[in-house]
Amino acid sequence: MLLTIVTFLIILGLIVLVHELGHFLTARFFGVKVEEFGFGFPPRLVGFYKNKEGRKKIVWGNKFKAETAPTTVYSLNQLPIGGFVKIKGEDGIGAEEADSFAAKRSWKKGIILAAGVLGNFILCFVLFTFGFIVGLPTIIDDEALRNVRNIRENQIQIISVNAGSPAELAGLKIGDAIIALDGQTLTEIAAIQTYTAQKESQLVEIKIERGGKKMDLKVVPKILATSENKAVMGVGLARTAIVAYRWHEAIWQGLKNTGLMAYSIVLALILLVKNIILTGQVSADLAGPVGMAVLTGQVTQLGWIYVLQFTALLSLNLGIINILPIPALDGGRLLFVLIERIRGKKINQKIENTIHSIGFAFLMILVLLVTYRDIVRWGGQIIDKII
Repeated sequence: MLLTIVTFLIILGLIVLVHELGHFLTARFFGVKVEEFGFGFPPRLVGFYKNKEGRKKIVWGNKFKAETAPTTVYSLNQLPIGGFVKIKGEDGIGAEEADSFAAKRSWKKGIILAAGVLGNFILCFVLFTFGFIVGLPTIIDDEALRNVRNIRENQIQIISVNAGSPAELAGLKIGDAIIALDGQTLTEIAAIQTYTAQKESQLVEIKIERGGKKMDLKVVPKILATSENKAVMGVGLARTAIVAYRWHEAIWQGLKNTGLMAYSIVLALILLVKNIILTGQVSADLAGPVGMAVLTGQVTQLGWIYVLQFTALLSLNLGIINILPIPALDGGRLLFVLIERIRGKKINQKIENTIHSIGFAFLMILVLLVTYRDIVRWGGQIIDKII
């Protein structure tokens, strides 16, 4: 469990820090003062900055106000989750000062606000590229096998587990590789589906490999509402392998997969909103902090390369969600910059701040609701799934 917690904090920390680094670098590039760059979230433990003479000054605790320092305060904070940047004038104050965000032209504000999202996209691309150089889990097809440098661990793998399905009740997890059913080695996905279709309400012994360890589980295939009157385990299957490419091809694969995953995430978000509007229900695929911890526990068991892949996808998710035109997110702030540009005059700062505060409150309520649903979904199994 400790390994999962540490891994979760490292993943989240890396993703958030890269996002904030994007804001930091572009703000500095355009001459905007960054009052504080924090590792972790306040309250502050310790920090330092350079005074006008170029000497480092150490500050302890939260009493020191970063805006009073002549240069950026780099701080270490008590909550070890990600980080933050505090940019001068991001609250609209100091519009008459040259080094204030509020004083910059709209296009510069837009770049600074969008840079965090760009950072998350770049991180995803870099992780995918590195992964394809050393070997990354990939669904195999003719296209995937072109220009391959190395391929190993060819197997049929579980890529999804339906909530409440026989597979979930049996303890099957995403990433499990199916070795045999009732002692029979089945090497084709169609053969596995045909076999389980014949075993409605019958006990099937399934041998799997998880994280390098072989395990025997028991599952009872059943007819589900979405299984077209066929008995199923309730899993998505794919033939996968660890595929490595030459470095130049890995760059292309990293770029291509970043684009494909971004498209898939956007499509999933559209379907999520559509489902909420039409049915009033939230998709079971939406996960909060508890759900992310559970997923982290699962990928940690599979190995570091799966953790790398998981980190890339989370970074992409954070970037896309952040660019949505929702108040309090980067996309919401970009929307106000665009409106300001179209109107040709500044928006009342109190009104904008109030809207962002309402948006933030809404997001926190949503996080709490999703977290509650995760707890209800997994209940007493949460600890078991994390470890």
